[in-house]
Amino acid sequence: MNILIYTLIILTIFYFLLKWWASVSSKKMLKSIRLLTILILIILAIAFAAGGKILLTLPLTLLSLALVKLKGLSVFQIFTLFRLIQTLRRSGRFSFNQSQNNNLNTLSVSEAYKILNLDINKKPTIELVNRAYIKIQKKIHPDVSPETSRLSAIVNQAKEIVIKDIS
Repeated sequence: MNILIYTLIILTIFYFLLKWWASVSSKKMLKSIRLLTILILIILAIAFAAGGKILLTLPLTLLSLALVKLKGLSVFQIFTLFRLIQTLRRSGRFSFNQSQNNNLNTLSVSEAYKILNLDINKKPTIELVNRAYIKIQKKIHPDVSPETSRLSAIVNQAKEIVIKDIS
């Protein structure tokens, strides 16, 4: 039903634009088109300035994940992996430029919970921790892609910290 209403609205707007196009002189039309173009560019500039951080961070990270040669991931899995990388980057434990042994310091307990996508307020069982660990490792294990060995090591460390915290 909504599609029908939207189609009618779009066709009505298109009708009035064509009617205006036929009746207006070319000078007025050119001036109006120029003004409309400037307004659209200003609106786009404001939108990109306001949402630039999100608009630029996610595509660049997804492109960098493509460079890591991860194959067969769904959009949800890529988004989960994106969150994992952002958590590690914010804590200063991961960078695409650094060598493998840098920033493998011990993780805090809260970071370990974030990496495994577990709630720190609810104490998970060892089985739940293992399921979360296996879910992430299926995506980033070095056997799947050798370039993800650093991520895999960090996830291993997070699992050990969470299991110590539970015990």
